[in-house]
Amino acid sequence: MAKAKPLIIVESPAKAKTITRFLGRNYTVKASMGHVRDLPKSQFGVDIAHGFEPRYITIRGKGEVIRELKEAVRKAGQVYLATDPDREGEAISWHLASVLGLDPAQAQRIEFHEITKEAVANALKHARHIDMRRVDAQQARRVLDRVVGYQLSPLLWRKVRPGLSAGRVQSAALRLLVDRERAIRAFVPEEFYTIEAALRAPGGEPFTAQYVGPLGEKGHLRREEAEAVQAALAGVPFRVLEVTERPRRRQPPLPFTTSTLQQEAARQLGFTVKRTMAVAQQLYEGLDVPGEGTVGLITYIRTDSVRVADQAHAEARAYVADHFGAEYVGQPRPVKDKPGVQGAHEAIRPTSVARHPDALKAALNRDQARLYRLVWERFLASEMAPAVYDQRTVDIGAGEARFRASGSTLRFAGYTRVYQEAEEEGKARTPETRTLPRLEAGQALGVEGWTAQQHFTEPPPRFTEASLVHALEELGIGRPSTYAPIIETLLARGYAVREQRRLQPTELGEVVVDLLKTYFPEIVDTAFTADVESQLDRVEEGETPWREVLQRFYDPFAAELSQADAAIPRVELKEETTDEVCDKCGRPMVVKHGRFGRFLACSGYPECKNTRPYVEKTGALCPKCGSPIVVRKTRKGRTLYGCSAYPACDFVTWSRPSTQTCPRCGAAMAFKRRGARESLVCLREGCGYEQDEAL
Repeated sequence: MAKAKPLIIVESPAKAKTITRFLGRNYTVKASMGHVRDLPKSQFGVDIAHGFEPRYITIRGKGEVIRELKEAVRKAGQVYLATDPDREGEAISWHLASVLGLDPAQAQRIEFHEITKEAVANALKHARHIDMRRVDAQQARRVLDRVVGYQLSPLLWRKVRPGLSAGRVQSAALRLLVDRERAIRAFVPEEFYTIEAALRAPGGEPFTAQYVGPLGEKGHLRREEAEAVQAALAGVPFRVLEVTERPRRRQPPLPFTTSTLQQEAARQLGFTVKRTMAVAQQLYEGLDVPGEGTVGLITYIRTDSVRVADQAHAEARAYVADHFGAEYVGQPRPVKDKPGVQGAHEAIRPTSVARHPDALKAALNRDQARLYRLVWERFLASEMAPAVYDQRTVDIGAGEARFRASGSTLRFAGYTRVYQEAEEEGKARTPETRTLPRLEAGQALGVEGWTAQQHFTEPPPRFTEASLVHALEELGIGRPSTYAPIIETLLARGYAVREQRRLQPTELGEVVVDLLKTYFPEIVDTAFTADVESQLDRVEEGETPWREVLQRFYDPFAAELSQADAAIPRVELKEETTDEVCDKCGRPMVVKHGRFGRFLACSGYPECKNTRPYVEKTGALCPKCGSPIVVRKTRKGRTLYGCSAYPACDFVTWSRPSTQTCPRCGAAMAFKRRGARESLVCLREGCGYEQDEAL
């Protein structure tokens, strides 16, 4: 009788396909298609009186999957649960063991952080039992979210609008958007001036220097102060006071974590967080590579660690030495993860740096190729030497006034041979190199003139998806697996909208935050939300029982809930009017928010129940027929822009239209991304006008 083959259970068919190629016919590999059990959707599902006992049920539609897995278990010799290496994956393994009749205390659990032959083989050699501390941390999170969602959301239905939700983490994130929006509204611009002098070195080379002092009380010049400085400069000689030269080293970036990948993909590729995670999942689970078959191209994508396996370090450093030279190999850097980093996770990196992005072009679609290149270049750069610049600073005196000119030249490219980071939001883009003439202290300078430039202080910018993820991570709100769902929930519930890649809270979002701040302050308190995350970490570390965390949260929450229903008044939201007219009764159409986003409804409801899809206008006009250009979505959810007169007019573009018109032909223009910058290009066919526009 043939020996029964071992069975490996993973979450997805793509992962199963990749592992099957590695292990061949000696193993059976099956997919659970994600979670198989969860709390019921139609009921609360948590017995608070008996220690927050969750009541799990089989997810609808998973019955056939479970039957197939049970049959595979019956025929198998040994069963290995190979779900993802995090809390969620540990919980899936525990649920699988329970529904498949395996003893959770004895079930064989394997984990790997990359889907390669070596990693899978090594995992099979080091099988372990299910880590119940991880499972308990996941259960605590799930029950906490259920308690908040199922007990607080109905209150919002009664007091604000049906269909709303209040989540433990999403509410704190929404408050960030609302607080930022109100800071923008409250901002009062202040005028200030800068002064730049056009100078000439003794050898005749021109250069410019910035006025640096004396400055006013607020660290900049008011109009009258700028006029006084200019008057004082008349006829005053400019002389070099000091020349400082020093090398400046720019350290390479660390390899990606989930949040930094999401941020950089947004800045450099224009990806939403959701799109980044979808593409990264494909690269992780495995794709067909010519000559290799199906192989995982990057390591596990939900991680807050920057650690790298020794073997990967060695491979990358050898690659750098071979392709760039030994001088480009960086020195090992001591890397310490932040508190709360899960398990033995690694940073996100290619499973092999030998797979150059150019060699994979034929195997990957455009999104996959661009994201893989970003991961590959970032990881290789992290193992390279710093870039070195020769920086020169010249301090110049003109009477009491002081000017300064700074310049730098690249001495050694280091990691910048491979990778350039996009500028962080809020940081001015400065050129890496600027050459200054050779100057010495005491030299007199020629003066060609000076100019005063008017400026106004600017309000804080609205959050982009990248900057919101950065803020959530810095504040300790959520974890790598939750950043994308947080943003998608805020958008889906109508609490925020995405306008020109920035997140803006809606009136509904502001109303909900105000209500929660008044009656449930801890739900929108970022420090409290971060503390709960820390408590979940302590559950995973075995320091705190998971039910204790729940009880500690629930006692004050229940007290607030019992008083809130009577205390909270009914909130009346203003209807968002439009210039659209109902085609059935002639009344104005208004914007409504439903389960699937915004839509137009007749203001004559309930007498007239006419509705239409909400069409978002861009403010630009079609270059072919003059009708408004509107935002559209493909079946896969990608954004494109088309003529509102479709199908009579077939104009369409992937580029985001601008309200600015072409100075050459008067047609609409659109933003065209070029690396980390954007240009404005004319949309009229044959015009060809283009102008640079910094992001």
